[in-house]
Amino acid sequence: MDLLTPDNIRHAAIYLAALILSITVHEFGHAWVATRLGDPLPAAQGRVTLSPRAHIDLIGTIVLPLVMFFSHTGLLGWGRPVQTNRLAYNRRLSPIAGHLLVSLAGPMMNLLLVGVASLVLLLAGRMELISGARFVEAYVILVRLNFVLFFLNLLPMPPLDGGALLEWVMPRSALVFFLARWGFLILLALSLTPALGILLTPAYVTSNAWLSVLMRAAGL
Repeated sequence: MDLLTPDNIRHAAIYLAALILSITVHEFGHAWVATRLGDPLPAAQGRVTLSPRAHIDLIGTIVLPLVMFFSHTGLLGWGRPVQTNRLAYNRRLSPIAGHLLVSLAGPMMNLLLVGVASLVLLLAGRMELISGARFVEAYVILVRLNFVLFFLNLLPMPPLDGGALLEWVMPRSALVFFLARWGFLILLALSLTPALGILLTPAYVTSNAWLSVLMRAAGL
């Protein structure tokens, strides 16, 4: 099959490794902030860790992303959701406000990962430690993926993290309950059409601009 060329397999392996890393830091962010707010549940379930084994989901992190990658039907993936108890959060915060902070921690970790990876690339480029295009290819995939995850998860629709923002703005709204029930199917349907790509235009524009500036700065 033309899809299973060495280049495609290598590209898929890099993409999968980047996805596992990105989902791991994303879910760790949720667990760490929930723990800092006083919720013991993530720690009890072993989620306050950067070990991928604690966060990846066989279907959502590995099988479905690879199927969609090779079938060119879009890209969608997820990790094991971090379970939290809103009522255990710090009493100075309302349960909805605490839930919002925990939810936003995931996308912010993706943005932090972009920053850390960019610093590594900049230093490696300046010190002429980079040899070959494959390192750069892996970096480009990692950065674009994390910008996509950042913007995607901020869309105000459950089960995405932005759903917490919608709940905070519109508590007990019928729309929130509707999206909590059907949001995943809506998101899956959007991923099979150009609509999701249009919604993620800011992610592509931002990542391209970031990569262009950084590659020049690193001398690549």
